[in-house]
Amino acid sequence: MRIGSIAAVLSATLAVSSAQNFHVPQVPFLDHVIDRLLGDAYLKDAHAFLRKHPLTDTHNDWPMYVCRGHLCQVGGSKNSYISNRHLSFFEQGKINDLDLNHLNVGHTDIERLHAGGVGGQFWSIFYPCEEKNENQMLWAMHAIDTTKRMIAKYPKDFEYVTDTKGFQRAYRHKRIASMLGMEGGQYISNSAAALRQFYELGVRYMTLTHNCHTEWAESCCDPNPPNFDKGLGLTEFGQKLVKEMNRLGMLVDISHVAHSTMHAVLNVTRAPVLFSHSSSNALCGIERNVPDAVLERLDETDGVVMINFYSRFVNCDYPNTPATVATVADHIEYIARLAGRHRVGLGADFSGIDATPEGLDDVSQYPNLFAELMRRGWSKKDLKALSSENFLRVWKKVEKVAEKLQQEEVAMEDLFAPIHDV
Repeated sequence: MRIGSIAAVLSATLAVSSAQNFHVPQVPFLDHVIDRLLGDAYLKDAHAFLRKHPLTDTHNDWPMYVCRGHLCQVGGSKNSYISNRHLSFFEQGKINDLDLNHLNVGHTDIERLHAGGVGGQFWSIFYPCEEKNENQMLWAMHAIDTTKRMIAKYPKDFEYVTDTKGFQRAYRHKRIASMLGMEGGQYISNSAAALRQFYELGVRYMTLTHNCHTEWAESCCDPNPPNFDKGLGLTEFGQKLVKEMNRLGMLVDISHVAHSTMHAVLNVTRAPVLFSHSSSNALCGIERNVPDAVLERLDETDGVVMINFYSRFVNCDYPNTPATVATVADHIEYIARLAGRHRVGLGADFSGIDATPEGLDDVSQYPNLFAELMRRGWSKKDLKALSSENFLRVWKKVEKVAEKLQQEEVAMEDLFAPIHDV
């Protein structure tokens, strides 16, 4: 008999005895022993589940930490990165002599990815939007090049992927399907031509803003007003860019944007939307998280919210109250109850955050989350949907919409004029 079965029988026997007023000797540590046995059994089952059904995560900033000759955790966060820019891989992108299998720093390495059951990963193409005097487009291309070389350096572990067929091929090969997501619209320099060229370079989602407004979309977190009416969300040019992303087959990522921008995107998109790394605004009421009013609209075009693990996004009382595996599970369950279990996935933001929940310290610990959901009664069918199927459904629909639109529409042309005149 399995340990979990023994624990379940003990627990059930105690419950029945209590209900029938049988005398049960008091054993102070028995409840703890049963909880420990059940916990160990759920974790064992979670590891077995992820070996059979590897997960897909849509946001990991690992490439940001590849530095001169070694890997750095620059204070652990993107804010720290901004003040220590000289250490980042964007400085030189030197990876030829790095061993990325096992590292003693950060949230990510190849061994830990495999231990965590990761089968698909979007690598974040990032450069801080606050660095306004830098050539953002060039740094994005530098990041794409470094990330592709990182993937190619480990062909037994990674497989470069640009569509759902390629994803399934990598899955069959038991390699980590590796995709590119671009975190911020500033890299395209207000150009549809640049957007298309980034698609040709392999970018399959673009987050419309990071923590700064663009000239055509409002961010969640910029303390300055946008250069258009606050609350508009998207300018007319921004609406056209969203439609061009639909035509290309590039996922429209509305993490990091203002709530008004989320609604503005849902008003114009013809394809499902992606929240690549966001959590529930109802549980942690910051603009960075997704409000109920937006979740209730996902039936309009379909979409999926990939849950962020950042302690400050899942627990607004952090650090006074620690964030835990259960905290993240609460966000998953809240969004699942409101929008459906087919609307949730994982976008942890590992290697881009400076505080992780207890029990989710790095990419090796995803099984702890699956064990917690198993404990809460999630079925294997629901867990398969969470692990990859929900995201793949959305990506396939985005591809199908693009196939149709490319037969019906021509490419968006650049204006070669200030976009506020549109």
